[in-house]
This record gives sequence, C-alpha cells and structure tokens, in this order.
Amino acid sequence: MITDQRMEQRTDNCVRRVVELLSIDSPSGYTRRAAEHVMDSCRAMGLAPEMTRKGGVLVCLNPDAEEEDALLLEAHMDTLGGMVTEISGTGRLHLTPLGGMEPNNAEGENVRIMTRSGKIYTGTFQMKNASVHVNRDYRTAKREYGAMEVVIDEEVSSREETEKLGILPGDIVCFDPRTRVTPSGFIKSRFLDDKLSVAILLELADQVASGEIRPGRRVWEHITVFEEVGHGGASSVPAGVSEAVSVDMGCVGDGLGCDERKVSICAKDSGGPYHYEVVSALIEAARRSGADFAVDVYPFYGSDVEATLSAGHDLRHGLIGPGVYASHGYERSHRKGVCSTLRLLNAYLENR
Repeated sequence: MITDQRMEQRTDNCVRRVVELLSIDSPSGYTRRAAEHVMDSCRAMGLAPEMTRKGGVLVCLNPDAEEEDALLLEAHMDTLGGMVTEISGTGRLHLTPLGGMEPNNAEGENVRIMTRSGKIYTGTFQMKNASVHVNRDYRTAKREYGAMEVVIDEEVSSREETEKLGILPGDIVCFDPRTRVTPSGFIKSRFLDDKLSVAILLELADQVASGEIRPGRRVWEHITVFEEVGHGGASSVPAGVSEAVSVDMGCVGDGLGCDERKVSICAKDSGGPYHYEVVSALIEAARRSGADFAVDVYPFYGSDVEATLSAGHDLRHGLIGPGVYASHGYERSHRKGVCSTLRLLNAYLENR
C-alpha cells in the first residue's frame, strides 16, 4: 500500500510535469516537440516508447506481462489553437480555430506565430478596431473569428510587409497558456485539457517502471495528438488490448457532482454510455483507494476512447479525469483532484 506521504510526493511530481508540458506549445497539428518531451520522459524511466505515424506516443509499461486482456490508457497532448487563413490588407492575421478555441475566451490573449521557416513571431488576438475610445460597438460586437484578428508585434502595415516576415496562410498560432500554481494547491492554465492527465499518466508510468505498483495485466499508454479535432484515439491499438480508458479532464459545472478537488468517472457523454462493467470497476477502485470522486453524465463531450470504438476496435471502454473548471477557457484544477486520479489508477491497475 502506497503511503499518503508517497502519494503527496507523486502528486508534486505530476504538478511539475504538467508545468513542463504546458510550456511546450502543441495545438493539434503542431505537436512534435511535446511528443519528443514525452518520449524523453519515458526513456528516462527505462521504458521503450515509440512514436506513431500520426505523431503520438505509444509505450508499454510492463512488457513482461501477458499480452492478452491488456489495458490501454489514453490521454492527449494536443491542445486548442489557431491557424492563419488570410493576411489582411493591413498586415494583420485572420484565423481559423484548431479545435474548440472560443474567440470570446481568447480575446486579448498573447500568441506565438510559428512560421514554416522556423521563425517565431509574437502578437495579440484582438477584436478588429479594438479601441473602446474609437469603436462605439465594441461592447456589443459579437466575438467571432470573422470579427477578430492577430495584431503582430512587428512594424507591418500591409500584406506585403507581413509576407516578407515569412508568415503564410497555414501557419500555426499558439495561445499563451498563462500557467500558475497557487500556494493553496490550484493549478490554473489554458490547456489543462489534457496535459494535466498526460502528466498523471507519465507519473503512473514511473510508478510501474520502478516497481512501486504491479499491474495484474499488461498496460499500454497512448498519448494522442489529434483528440481536439476528433480522431486522436482512432488508431494504434496494440495487439491483445481488450479495454481502453481515456484519462481526460473531468467536467465541472451546473448539474454535475465533480469539482476541481475530485476525480470524475463519466457514465455517459454525448457519444452515449460508457461500458457498464468498466464504469462499475472504476467506481469500486475509487472507493477502495480512498479517492474523492464523483460519477457524472457530461452533456457536451467526446473522448479519445470513443474515437477508438468508432474506428472499429472491439473494446470495453471508460473515461475518468481530474476535475477541470472552465473547460476550453482559462482552466482550473487542484492538486487534490490530481492525487485522487492517481489513487484511482493505482487501485485499478493493481487489482485487475
């Protein structure tokens, strides 16, 4: 049995890991550096990760275990972001979203523009004509991508001047995560969905690799890179896997029992119910481990593991995650929710 003190140390490690991950820009389609970071982290544990053709990371935590009836844990390191669609006549950038980045949540945010040549420019995502003292409709104008633009931090005032910087349509635009960890234990940042759970799975991998926990069956982890656009978990299911569990963000909001200090077990989301026996076993593992948990039905949600099933894989499936408030905005979780998620996973692996 892992002591409370050891779990606190493991939770500290998760927080450190997520801060590192959040410092690496990785909107869908631009995830190579984040994937290499995850690969390096796994190699440091003595594991042998591989990069999938899509750019995700697949790693077996205990390759000496029997192949049959294996468990696949999925989390995603791709985040929301933007892509340049057009350079305006004034040299500013019009964007299309990557995933569900809401423009009203991103107004006024600092951004980085990643050019194909490797140069990086900074800017700000603003309303067009963003000065309140000039624009009489500023307060009532609808925040949508057609009404927004990136103001580049360079001396440009025409399309031609911006193009000379090497900026082109198709360039990726990364939004500043603004990561903060408070003395009271809260973790605040954009893109906790789902880098917080990636950090938890990395710490779980270290627990298995070090022998601190001993799963009763073979366990794989797949850190995916296209979840935010719908097909992250659709491929790369290893032979012998009979069950897959997404470790993603737990929803927090009106009508739900989860908060940032709990681990959420999802019974149903927009894609339908999760496998009854898997949900029941996750609840039992949460109780056995002493994790603070809630069982919830998410009204507007889809997960990696649903993409896995939709691709035709014959699997039992489940979904858990630390509670995250203000999803797809400036998000907030708590180290207690991280700890409860890790406790649940420990109990689930050791007893199945």
